[in-house]
Amino acid sequence: MKFLDQAKVYIRSGDGGAGSVSFRREKFLEFGGPDGGDGGRGGDVWAEAVDGLNTLIDYRYQQHFKAKTGMHGMGRDMTGGKGADVVLKVPVGTQIFENDNETLIVDFTAVGQRYRLAKGGNGGFGNAHFKTSTNQAPRRANPGLEGEERNLWLRLKLIADAGLLGKPNAGKSTFLASVTAAKPKIADYPFTTLHPNLGVARVDAREFVIADIPGLIEGAHEGVGIGDRFLGHVERTRVLLHLVSAQEENVAEAYKTVRNELKAYGGGLAEKLEIVALSQIDTLDAAARKKKIAALKKASGVEPMLLSSVSREGVEQVLRALSAIILESRKSEAPVEDDNRYKY
Repeated sequence: MKFLDQAKVYIRSGDGGAGSVSFRREKFLEFGGPDGGDGGRGGDVWAEAVDGLNTLIDYRYQQHFKAKTGMHGMGRDMTGGKGADVVLKVPVGTQIFENDNETLIVDFTAVGQRYRLAKGGNGGFGNAHFKTSTNQAPRRANPGLEGEERNLWLRLKLIADAGLLGKPNAGKSTFLASVTAAKPKIADYPFTTLHPNLGVARVDAREFVIADIPGLIEGAHEGVGIGDRFLGHVERTRVLLHLVSAQEENVAEAYKTVRNELKAYGGGLAEKLEIVALSQIDTLDAAARKKKIAALKKASGVEPMLLSSVSREGVEQVLRALSAIILESRKSEAPVEDDNRYKY
């Protein structure tokens, strides 16, 4: 399944049904009077966060969504039925924006949240509604109100506990594959990862979700390489694991390059808790390892962790460090009361 994290859609709620002009005509009933019913309300357009989805690929093949028109009113005071609703099913983590792609309408963070994007038009009144003492036989009825139409942007930000950062070929995908059941593409050329990958890691009977995004290079915020758009997928994470490859000639410069891109991107990423790790250490001898550890420590200001996804050296320690921060973050979160913004 292909990955798609942004899509534009057109939605339109249903028009209201028209009211009816009708008169009661029955044998032996001399004064029947008006009995035209009201039209039914048009269908609404809803968005709902559902489980089992992690991409917006469905909206590449269908971009137009229209709810049904309400049924017209009928004689004998019969009101028309409501038009059928349309529900846009989206993954948890989806944000919906106005046509300007900047004004946020709703942010789905939990399964089951619903939000009405467009309300159906009200049905028109039938002629029975207009009967008065001076107008016993009205011959007019209202048409239904038109539905609403909007162009919207859907943008997905994956929900993960930890995010992997680093330059291309820093060993992010290899690490993800070694600690989860995910099967990202792994190769010895830059930008092997072209879209985010998710995996569930387990350590000490605790599980957490890790997100791997494409590598960052200098100037990514200006569109160099494949840009920094995928950084949005680690905005919601509780901790970042910044991997610096031991094969980099200048590990300090590699670390600073990624940090500068985080600051240029914004979104609070530069302020997130970060674990710095020197990866692929199985490729270094003792002297080279000591030299690069010192350089990375000076650049980052913290003692870097060491790991090799191939030999498994340091992997468990890194997982435990991530798990401890995630557990502490979950404990510190206040319970969220039921939010009725998503319900009508």
